[in-house]
Amino acid sequence: MLNPSTGGGGARAVGRCILLGRAPYSDLEDALYRGYLTPAYWASQTRVREWMEEAGMTVHVDPAANLVGRYEGSDPEAPCLIIGSHLDSVRDAGCFDGPLGIMLGVEVVAALSAAGRRMPFPIEVYAFGDEEGSRFPAAMLTSRAVAGTLQPAQLDVADAEGVRLLDAGVELSAYLDAAKRPGTVLAYLEAHIEQGPVLEANDIAIGTVTGIAAQLRYAVKVRGTAGHAGTTAMGLRKDALAGAAAMILAVEQTASAAASALVATVGRIEARPGAPNVICGEVSFSLDIRSGDQDRRDEAARLILGQLSDLAAGRNLEIEIELVHDLPASPCDPHLMRLMDEASAAAGCAPFRLVSGAGHDAMVMAAICPTVMLFIRCRGGVSHNPAEHVDPADAEAALVAMLGFVERLGANHDRA
Repeated sequence: MLNPSTGGGGARAVGRCILLGRAPYSDLEDALYRGYLTPAYWASQTRVREWMEEAGMTVHVDPAANLVGRYEGSDPEAPCLIIGSHLDSVRDAGCFDGPLGIMLGVEVVAALSAAGRRMPFPIEVYAFGDEEGSRFPAAMLTSRAVAGTLQPAQLDVADAEGVRLLDAGVELSAYLDAAKRPGTVLAYLEAHIEQGPVLEANDIAIGTVTGIAAQLRYAVKVRGTAGHAGTTAMGLRKDALAGAAAMILAVEQTASAAASALVATVGRIEARPGAPNVICGEVSFSLDIRSGDQDRRDEAARLILGQLSDLAAGRNLEIEIELVHDLPASPCDPHLMRLMDEASAAAGCAPFRLVSGAGHDAMVMAAICPTVMLFIRCRGGVSHNPAEHVDPADAEAALVAMLGFVERLGANHDRA
């Protein structure tokens, strides 16, 4: 059985994530934000490239600006195992959401390389560029490009500053060439912090993910009439912000009334013109609806969107609702989950399974290959927050389990 390279691969992975949490690897001086194709993004790629090369990989940047490290197998023509996660972050982020999975992938290859081992298949470690959607409106652009599920029209996007993807540092005419050819990917493995409290509540370091909840994301725009805050009588107002407030409360109430694992979130809101003495004329907000049960998600969306339209009509407001993305539930592969359970047990961790309420690149990669995910305990279940924390011992347990998984996948490949 392979062991992590000397020096504590799990602790090194944690330390590298912390290093990437500050300038120049963040676009903010006093907090972590690493947007896709920003200066901090390119600086982070440069540093991660160095670590990939030190681990024994050849490295390139694909047409979607994903960083890809490749460690050849004994059969270079065999379909590859991809180990991946994302390099971008939300605003005011923690250090581990995304990068930890990349760093652990690097450590897997480092351990193989230090032992002089080649698996029957190549291993590619992907640092995906855009999972969060924190810069451009749609999430998972870069993994969708790799999976071949991204449509050309979906590249016509701009960030909040009006910078189009076309002008942000990639060549759009080649962007979709990042797609992997059918049959060239054996499996996809993603390690990720849980972003929830289940593992900690059960005093367990790692767990095998059974699947990822179905997601719907919408962009909602509410239009009223801007006016003077002191001279427009209350009964004559078309206040877009007051209407949006009622809508946001309706979202919360409908999701809460479901009394299930359904969740609905308004995480971003913008009011215009944004002056204290002007009645708000236009509001834009996001709407995110998720459930492990796709039918339940869709029924909740139907109810919520109907309520938003009714509230707009009752207040004499205009409303536009645009579907940003529709991600179906994504079950992980039963055979790969079994191998991960076995690897976790061999690493001294009792096998434990749980569902992911958060979306991950794995749900996109399921379009081209079987997938498996390993969750890692994070303190308090906190994520998308500077307080995000992972114990190095838990990262070490994840690394040992990932190495055991790769060994078992290799043994299965030899028997096939």
